[in-house]
Amino acid sequence: NVAAGSPASVNEVADTIGAVLRARGFKVDVRPIKTQPHVETYQAVVIGSAVRTGHWLPEAVSFVTANQKLLNRLPVALFTVHMNNAGNDANSVALRKAYLNAVRPLLPPVEEMFFTGKIDPAQLPLLERLMVRAVKAPVGDFREWDKIRHWAQTVLA
Repeated sequence: NVAAGSPASVNEVADTIGAVLRARGFKVDVRPIKTQPHVETYQAVVIGSAVRTGHWLPEAVSFVTANQKLLNRLPVALFTVHMNNAGNDANSVALRKAYLNAVRPLLPPVEEMFFTGKIDPAQLPLLERLMVRAVKAPVGDFREWDKIRHWAQTVLA
């Protein structure tokens, strides 16, 4: 199961990961986290979320919290789609890792990956457009599809 938190750009990343996992022979369902997919029917779970104000989306954190017992019995991998802190310097890496601070303590050590994302202000509600402007987030599509596909080739090996 690949569960993804909104926005649409995260769902597109989840769809790509799901397609690669299918090509590897896995039976895959890609579901939005808001639908609260039932974890107990899966043998492994990949969970992804966008970042807002330096943290995973609340619905993604709630999903992990609600399913913690079951997730602790399954192979789990996490991916984050973000726009800031994309560098390889120590500060950027530390800030990226902090995105998962709310969920990391709830799970055994799991594979984590960080992908740059996409911001299209025309597709955002007014409040989110203002937030993008306030934090000076880069606007455009910065998703690295080759990196996403490569990770999907190796995740849950």
